[in-house]
Amino acid sequence: MTVKGIDVSSYQSERYSTKGLDFVIIKITEGTTYTNPKWVAQRKTARDAGLVTGFYHFVRPGSMTAQADYFLSKINLVAGDMLVLDWEDPGVSNASKDKWIKYVQKKRPGHKVLLYCNRDYWLNRDSTSFAGDGLWIAQYNGKPGKPSIKAPWLIHQYTSTPVDTNLARFSSRAAMRTWATGSTQEDDMQLNDQVKIADWVSEAFPKQTGLQDGQISVQTALGSGYGYAHIAADNSTKILAQLGAQQATIDKLVDAIGSGGGLTAAEIKAAAEAGAQAALDRLGDALVEED
Repeated sequence: MTVKGIDVSSYQSERYSTKGLDFVIIKITEGTTYTNPKWVAQRKTARDAGLVTGFYHFVRPGSMTAQADYFLSKINLVAGDMLVLDWEDPGVSNASKDKWIKYVQKKRPGHKVLLYCNRDYWLNRDSTSFAGDGLWIAQYNGKPGKPSIKAPWLIHQYTSTPVDTNLARFSSRAAMRTWATGSTQEDDMQLNDQVKIADWVSEAFPKQTGLQDGQISVQTALGSGYGYAHIAADNSTKILAQLGAQQATIDKLVDAIGSGGGLTAAEIKAAAEAGAQAALDRLGDALVEED
């Protein structure tokens, strides 16, 4: 399974469409002198949509550490931000490529560091098969998610029309975020992630009518569940308190009748158990009504 994303630079709008996307990777710097003037606004667009975000540096010949420091100096990173080296300049050697990636991995150990390059660079210029934490391969072969390389890949850039578009090898946005943050939880969602409800609503509520397909935010879902739990808990507490009071009354009745004659102890016990079961039945009915 894969998730879809795009990569943007100053050529794209600050407010690009995020419909149908799960991640965006944004160009920040090039060499040691250029900074994308739109990158902050482009990051806001991605984060407002709850997308997984990454940032890349277009490497040029020269000092790899100076370029890496220049790149890192521009970003206030948050958990889950991916960092990428864009290797397209023929003047940058394989050794320089490796040096940049390893340096950034050391400087920012809590973040995934990836290599972007096209198929020709990977097959004919790379000599170490080192891509940091993942290979982002570009090949416009008309087969999204199926680049023609044998090496493991993480992201496939399969077209540049109308914008650079990619597929990443994750089952969901949440899975990609989990990987990017280094979390051990498989369902590591953010409050502004959108959860599709169409797939499970009919199964969860088979007798309910009027529910429509769509999405809700994790925050909304959690809030609804939290409120429901409190309502159910309040009703449960009240009914259990009533049960306790009834049991105390029954105990007194048993003592009184048992000492004064009349019903046998067995008869009294049977009546008490029947009363308790009726109360438990009311408890179950109340919880079902809340559902």
